[in-house]
Amino acid sequence: MRCKGFLFDLDGTLVDSLKLPAVERAWSNWARRHGLSPEEVLAFIHGKQAITSLRHFMAGKSEADIAAEFTRLEHIEATETEGITALPGAIALLNHLNKAGIPWAIVTSGSMPVARARHKIAGLPAPEVFVTAERVKRGKPEPDAYLLGAQLLGLAPQECVVVEDAPAGVLSGLAAGCHVIAVLM
Repeated sequence: MRCKGFLFDLDGTLVDSLKLPAVERAWSNWARRHGLSPEEVLAFIHGKQAITSLRHFMAGKSEADIAAEFTRLEHIEATETEGITALPGAIALLNHLNKAGIPWAIVTSGSMPVARARHKIAGLPAPEVFVTAERVKRGKPEPDAYLLGAQLLGLAPQECVVVEDAPAGVLSGLAAGCHVIAVLM
């Protein structure tokens, strides 16, 4: 089947936001406060919703406790944006797709406040569709986010190419039935 649209992950694919000192510091401090290895936590969270990661590491805790931790981490990630930039070629590619009339969406595991802040500071063009963590019940590696992105673009999943950098996102795109390009840095 012919490709008719693109579904882009945000962090690590369009935007260089990985390895941000503020984000790594926030998650590392969180890990230490909870008696966990910062390295283990940082390795686990890549490409996953923050709430999913917190539920994983806070198994047995109340949803209220998890929500409080999520709110604290989300605030840090949405406000401490220094160092976030568009990855080389990202803006030119998205502008080219717009000029060519090819639909595209951003499909991220990030929350709306975090994703909007990173999108804005990087200077990316506005997508037709913006799928964030709040819009799906199950995050990556489940297919829900990419299925919703394709649906909102008016395309079948097999008509879409997913562009991803995280293993969870690659699995999500494949599970959705999309073609997948893995971006390795």
